[in-house]
Amino acid sequence: MNSPSNTAATLGINSVRSALKFGSGGVAELWLDRSRRDRRLAELAALAREAGVAVRQLDRDALDQAGQGGNHQGALAWVRMPAALTEHDLERLLDADEQPPLLLVLDGVTDPHNLGACLRSADGAGATAVIAPKDKAVGLTPVVVKVASGAAESVPFVQVTNLARTLDALKARGIWLIGLADAAPATLFETDLSGPTALVLGSEGTGLRRLTQERCDLLASLPMRGRVESLNVSVTAGICLYEVVRRRLAA
Repeated sequence: MNSPSNTAATLGINSVRSALKFGSGGVAELWLDRSRRDRRLAELAALAREAGVAVRQLDRDALDQAGQGGNHQGALAWVRMPAALTEHDLERLLDADEQPPLLLVLDGVTDPHNLGACLRSADGAGATAVIAPKDKAVGLTPVVVKVASGAAESVPFVQVTNLARTLDALKARGIWLIGLADAAPATLFETDLSGPTALVLGSEGTGLRRLTQERCDLLASLPMRGRVESLNVSVTAGICLYEVVRRRLAA
């Protein structure tokens, strides 16, 4: 059976449940394994019908093929590809935010798996938005949506034409720009994270570009105690976002 057009597959019971609960308007169809007897699948079907989402009972082979070998647990949701937001949308989000903003800025991340994982961490940390440039960076692709496991629909993803200009605009709003750089002498754990914060991370290969670094209010690093020199950008994003959350909860 063919998938609905302009959709990406979300696999697994928890991820599908999240997509149906928090982004049901973006779910085109729900596919369930007709041979599997699992109360959780029946609950997913009920959620889908409540949201007006078509439910199809199929053979496991169809789900295996659609999921490309992923562990679907008998459930697969076809999620409509979300659209990236613009600079104007970002202004609206910041104007409406009642809490100190927490932003994740990705300067040239090109791996869709990394972007998907960053979106998932941003969702968990309650980030206001994830910001990335339009050029020389990955956008919202089917792989990104799949890896994000529902977060691509829940976290605002903003693509900007000129990242340097956007960073200047954030600074004008009083948002503290903290760039992550391996060579920075101060660590993130020594940094004041209490106010409006934008965490600025660089690309997988070269890190932050010079112009991006120059616009940061502060550069910080993560302490490395082993032999590797740096962490994957999505791992770094998760650590940094949750350090901000930890500090704010402790305040």
